[in-house]
Amino acid sequence: MLFFNRSVKRPGSRFIPSNLSKYLSTKVIGIDLGTTNSAVAYIKDSDNKKSSTIIENSDGERTIPSVVAVDRSGSFLVGNKAKHQASINAENTFFATKRLIGRSFDSTEIQKDIKSMSYKIVPSPQNGQAYLSAKNGKVFSPSEISSVILKELKKTAEDYLDETIDKAVITVPAYFNDSQRQATKDAGRLAGLNVLRVVNEPTAAALCYGLDDKDKSGIVAVYDLGGGTFDISILDIEDGVFEVRSTNGDTHLGGEDFDNVVVKHIIDSFINENSTLDEKPITENREIMQRIREAAEKAKIALSHVSETFVDIPFITKTKHIHLKLTEEELDNMTMHLMNRTIDPVRKAIKDADIEFSDIDDVILVGGMTRMPRIRKLVEETFSKKPNTSVNPDESVALGAAIQGGILSGEIKSVLLLDVTPLTLGIETYGGAFSPLIPRNSTVPVKKTEVFSTGVDGQTAVDIKVYQGERGLVSDNKLIGDFKLTGIEPMLKGKPQIFVTFDIDADGILNVSASEKSSGKEQSITVIANSGLTEEEINRMIEEGNKNKEKDNIVRQRVELITKADIMISDTERAFEQYKKVISLEQSYKPILEELKQVRLLINKFKGNESSEELNVNDIKRSTDALQNKALKLFQNATKRQSKENQRQKQ
Repeated sequence: MLFFNRSVKRPGSRFIPSNLSKYLSTKVIGIDLGTTNSAVAYIKDSDNKKSSTIIENSDGERTIPSVVAVDRSGSFLVGNKAKHQASINAENTFFATKRLIGRSFDSTEIQKDIKSMSYKIVPSPQNGQAYLSAKNGKVFSPSEISSVILKELKKTAEDYLDETIDKAVITVPAYFNDSQRQATKDAGRLAGLNVLRVVNEPTAAALCYGLDDKDKSGIVAVYDLGGGTFDISILDIEDGVFEVRSTNGDTHLGGEDFDNVVVKHIIDSFINENSTLDEKPITENREIMQRIREAAEKAKIALSHVSETFVDIPFITKTKHIHLKLTEEELDNMTMHLMNRTIDPVRKAIKDADIEFSDIDDVILVGGMTRMPRIRKLVEETFSKKPNTSVNPDESVALGAAIQGGILSGEIKSVLLLDVTPLTLGIETYGGAFSPLIPRNSTVPVKKTEVFSTGVDGQTAVDIKVYQGERGLVSDNKLIGDFKLTGIEPMLKGKPQIFVTFDIDADGILNVSASEKSSGKEQSITVIANSGLTEEEINRMIEEGNKNKEKDNIVRQRVELITKADIMISDTERAFEQYKKVISLEQSYKPILEELKQVRLLINKFKGNESSEELNVNDIKRSTDALQNKALKLFQNATKRQSKENQRQKQ
């Protein structure tokens, strides 16, 4: 067990990888693997000027639908080819799979999606995550389906550039957890790509926004509402340095949710007009639901440009058709609750960045849903500033990913990207306290070392338990890795110096090492989550951390005070034993010894119960301070007596 030695601390430090030469062999493409659409870009060298450029496919498409279908022969169809046959092959057509990637089948989000998807979602027997099942019973992971899309984008780039491509930067939502990021990297490997970096989507958009125009500096908010996720990031851009100040979001909020609302409205309106009809034959027919979904999406897109449109779907039943008028106002009213869900993360990001709304110099809109007029108005009302619509909401993320690829390959110089880690990381110390080493929203890459010690006499090994969260006690946070440091020389508790180092690289992968100074023993672990935190866990951790901050600080202080008192009492007990013959001649010896026993009982009573309301830390502090002063005088008098006795004997 460790206890925290606050008197010794090493500051954190940023570091930037310098070994970029290994990336120079081929182009590094940038990929926006979106929920609804995906795109690929590269760095083009024209007239000695580097620029990020979208790569069109052979059909002249700058983006492709993130849709994969399995045809009758068992082959994959991708993009528009898959989307166009969806209504007649609904159970074998997979879309919006990004909402499933890296998620547990039992999660609330997946259980909601099961009701709205035209294909089957099943639990993986290996890890319990959400997988997809085709009509023939074959099961695919979301990473496999994503890899099919990535392979198509890889081929598009190879055909256009006329060279083999095996390196890429892929973007993910800023609030993706470790599991989702790892699953995205897995998809890249399945597609034959070495994923050099996983970049947050709003950060990539900011790169696209600020690279060409050096005058675009200041504090920028990127509001990114795409097909399946919402992100808000606050960045500080200056002289080619893009530093993320904070990030927040919702990994299960996007255009798909707006589509679901419109789908429900269409069905409800149709049933109300035809009161004799039963809803079940419609909602349980996957092909009919796919036709309604396609019509809903089309109407939603149209209402970003016109004030009213019509939903026409023939032969919903043998004799009935859907003919429904839908207005922009109706769409706004029925989806306002979804729009409002973006505001709370925005406020949290502003607070975490330690700024006010008035400090924001520009607001960049990213993601197809930001074309919706009411969303733009909401953003303007929230920030009291007209948002910037200069970047293409569908292409800016891929363009930014290509810029990051150019930075890694050396094609683009004098640009530095500094991203952040979303949650606090630390270790367990004596008494179950959580000792943070790297706070949330710390810039990565980052390295931090702090010094700890043992909590028990003669301890020759310590367990290093790594936690992620915002609470003062480890029991309220999430364990993400542990290891044991052995071979420590037996010493009194508090004497060994154990250096614990947290090292997070640019991909967010955490390496933890621990070493003991006198023995030279060292041990380490690489923490890569395979079942990351859910959206609810992230929000709950932050909210509970804020809500219980004062309480946690009190408990933490109690833990540290009792730990120090315990060490002081142990040292005093050993001193009493060591100098027993000398101090026994002092008149105050027995009362102090009795007081020592009482303080020991008091400490033992509350060890492990630091959160108890009965515990008065002031009593312990007063008792230990008073005892320490009395014991010090006792030992000083005993030492003087011993010194005089020694001199007398010499004479």
